[in-house]
Amino acid sequence: MKKLITVLMLATALGTPTLAFAKDTKLSIQMSNYWGPPAYLAVYLNKLDGSFDSTVWVAGGQSRYQRDLRSWFRAASSSNQRIDGITGASIGSGRTMQVDVNIADSLIDAGYTLHVDSAVQDGGLVRDDAVLKLTQANSGTVVAGRGYVGALSVSF
Repeated sequence: MKKLITVLMLATALGTPTLAFAKDTKLSIQMSNYWGPPAYLAVYLNKLDGSFDSTVWVAGGQSRYQRDLRSWFRAASSSNQRIDGITGASIGSGRTMQVDVNIADSLIDAGYTLHVDSAVQDGGLVRDDAVLKLTQANSGTVVAGRGYVGALSVSF
Protein backbone atom coordinates (compact mmCIF):
# COMPACT_ATOMS: atom_id res chain seq x y z
CA MET A 1 0.00 0.00 0.00
CA LYS A 2 2.86 2.38 0.83
CA LYS A 3 4.37 1.76 -2.60
CA LEU A 4 1.09 2.63 -4.30
CA ILE A 5 0.77 5.88 -2.36
CA THR A 6 4.38 6.79 -3.12
CA VAL A 7 3.89 6.13 -6.83
CA LEU A 8 0.68 8.19 -6.91
CA MET A 9 2.34 11.10 -5.10
CA LEU A 10 5.32 10.98 -7.45
CA ALA A 11 3.08 10.85 -10.53
CA THR A 12 1.10 13.85 -9.27
CA ALA A 13 4.25 15.82 -8.50
CA LEU A 14 5.72 15.11 -11.94
CA GLY A 15 2.49 15.70 -13.86
CA THR A 16 1.32 18.89 -12.19
CA PRO A 17 4.07 21.21 -13.52
CA THR A 18 3.23 20.15 -17.10
CA LEU A 19 -0.40 21.11 -16.58
CA ALA A 20 0.60 24.49 -15.18
CA PHE A 21 2.43 25.40 -18.38
CA ALA A 22 -0.17 24.43 -20.96
CA LYS A 23 -1.51 26.75 -23.61
CA ASP A 24 -5.23 26.94 -24.16
CA THR A 25 -5.52 25.98 -27.77
CA LYS A 26 -8.52 26.21 -30.07
CA LEU A 27 -8.70 23.36 -32.54
CA SER A 28 -10.93 23.84 -35.59
CA ILE A 29 -11.70 21.16 -38.15
CA GLN A 30 -13.93 21.85 -41.15
CA MET A 31 -15.13 18.65 -42.79
CA SER A 32 -15.31 18.39 -46.56
CA ASN A 33 -18.60 17.57 -48.25
CA TYR A 34 -18.79 13.82 -48.68
CA TRP A 35 -21.47 11.19 -48.89
CA GLY A 36 -21.89 8.94 -45.87
CA PRO A 37 -22.33 8.90 -42.11
CA PRO A 38 -20.43 11.17 -39.71
CA ALA A 39 -16.67 10.66 -39.55
CA TYR A 40 -14.53 9.49 -36.68
CA LEU A 41 -11.41 11.60 -36.17
CA ALA A 42 -8.25 11.09 -34.14
CA VAL A 43 -6.22 14.23 -33.46
CA TYR A 44 -2.79 13.45 -32.05
CA LEU A 45 0.78 14.69 -31.70
CA ASN A 46 3.91 13.11 -33.15
CA LYS A 47 7.43 13.85 -31.95
CA LEU A 48 10.21 15.22 -34.15
CA ASP A 49 11.29 11.66 -35.06
CA GLY A 50 7.75 10.86 -36.26
CA SER A 51 6.83 8.63 -33.32
CA PHE A 52 3.51 8.97 -31.50
CA ASP A 53 3.44 11.30 -28.48
CA SER A 54 -0.13 11.78 -27.29
CA THR A 55 -3.79 12.02 -28.23
CA VAL A 56 -5.27 15.51 -28.31
CA TRP A 57 -8.89 14.76 -29.23
CA VAL A 58 -11.04 11.95 -30.61
CA ALA A 59 -14.30 12.68 -32.41
CA GLY A 60 -16.58 9.68 -32.27
CA GLY A 61 -17.69 8.39 -28.93
CA GLN A 62 -18.28 4.69 -29.64
CA SER A 63 -14.99 3.01 -28.81
CA ARG A 64 -15.67 -0.02 -31.01
CA TYR A 65 -15.36 2.19 -34.10
CA GLN A 66 -12.21 3.98 -32.92
CA ARG A 67 -10.27 0.87 -33.99
CA ASP A 68 -11.02 1.87 -37.59
CA LEU A 69 -8.47 4.66 -37.09
CA ARG A 70 -5.83 1.93 -37.16
CA SER A 71 -2.55 3.87 -37.10
CA TRP A 72 -3.60 6.12 -34.24
CA PHE A 73 -5.36 3.29 -32.38
CA ARG A 74 -2.24 1.05 -32.44
CA ALA A 75 0.03 3.89 -31.30
CA ALA A 76 -2.31 5.06 -28.53
CA SER A 77 -2.96 1.49 -27.36
CA SER A 78 0.73 0.61 -27.20
CA SER A 79 1.41 3.74 -25.14
CA ASN A 80 -1.30 2.68 -22.66
CA GLN A 81 -2.75 6.17 -22.96
CA ARG A 82 -6.28 6.69 -21.70
CA ILE A 83 -8.54 8.79 -23.89
CA ASP A 84 -11.28 9.36 -21.32
CA GLY A 85 -12.27 13.00 -21.25
CA ILE A 86 -10.82 13.86 -24.66
CA THR A 87 -13.61 12.49 -26.82
CA GLY A 88 -16.66 13.97 -28.43
CA ALA A 89 -19.31 13.19 -31.01
CA SER A 90 -18.46 12.18 -34.56
CA ILE A 91 -18.68 14.98 -37.11
CA GLY A 92 -20.67 14.97 -40.32
CA SER A 93 -20.13 16.11 -43.87
CA GLY A 94 -19.64 19.86 -44.25
CA ARG A 95 -19.76 20.49 -40.49
CA THR A 96 -17.19 22.31 -38.37
CA MET A 97 -15.85 21.09 -35.05
CA GLN A 98 -14.25 23.55 -32.64
CA VAL A 99 -12.85 22.36 -29.32
CA ASP A 100 -10.57 23.84 -26.70
CA VAL A 101 -7.63 21.61 -25.80
CA ASN A 102 -4.50 22.05 -23.69
CA ILE A 103 -1.10 21.66 -25.29
CA ALA A 104 2.04 22.01 -23.17
CA ASP A 105 4.13 25.10 -24.00
CA SER A 106 7.21 22.89 -24.24
CA LEU A 107 5.75 21.12 -27.33
CA ILE A 108 5.30 24.30 -29.37
CA ASP A 109 8.28 25.08 -31.63
CA ALA A 110 9.88 21.78 -30.51
CA GLY A 111 9.40 19.82 -33.74
CA TYR A 112 6.00 18.30 -32.92
CA THR A 113 3.31 17.86 -35.55
CA LEU A 114 -0.45 17.72 -35.14
CA HIS A 115 -2.07 14.92 -37.16
CA VAL A 116 -5.69 14.16 -37.98
CA ASP A 117 -6.71 10.68 -39.12
CA SER A 118 -10.28 10.20 -40.35
CA ALA A 119 -12.57 7.26 -41.07
CA VAL A 120 -16.12 6.93 -42.35
CA GLN A 121 -18.16 3.74 -42.26
CA ASP A 122 -17.97 2.03 -45.66
CA GLY A 123 -15.82 4.92 -46.89
CA GLY A 124 -12.42 3.96 -45.61
CA LEU A 125 -9.61 5.47 -43.59
CA VAL A 126 -7.50 8.49 -44.44
CA ARG A 127 -4.26 8.46 -42.45
CA ASP A 128 -2.69 11.91 -42.01
CA ASP A 129 -5.77 13.51 -43.51
CA ALA A 130 -4.43 16.86 -42.27
CA VAL A 131 -1.02 17.62 -40.72
CA LEU A 132 0.22 20.86 -39.17
CA LYS A 133 3.59 21.66 -37.58
CA LEU A 134 3.05 22.83 -34.02
CA THR A 135 4.72 26.25 -34.12
CA GLN A 136 3.79 29.75 -32.99
CA ALA A 137 4.09 30.83 -36.62
CA ASN A 138 1.37 28.33 -37.59
CA SER A 139 -1.10 29.63 -34.99
CA GLY A 140 -4.23 30.52 -36.96
CA THR A 141 -2.88 29.01 -40.18
CA VAL A 142 -5.39 26.91 -42.10
CA VAL A 143 -4.14 23.76 -43.83
CA ALA A 144 -6.18 21.75 -46.30
CA GLY A 145 -7.05 18.15 -45.65
CA ARG A 146 -6.69 15.46 -48.28
CA GLY A 147 -9.73 13.33 -47.49
CA TYR A 148 -12.73 13.82 -45.23
CA VAL A 149 -11.11 16.81 -43.51
CA GLY A 150 -11.50 19.96 -45.57
CA ALA A 151 -9.41 22.24 -43.33
CA LEU A 152 -7.54 22.22 -40.03
CA SER A 153 -6.33 25.11 -37.88
CA VAL A 154 -5.05 25.64 -34.36
CA SER A 155 -4.85 28.93 -32.49
CA PHE A 156 -2.83 29.49 -29.32
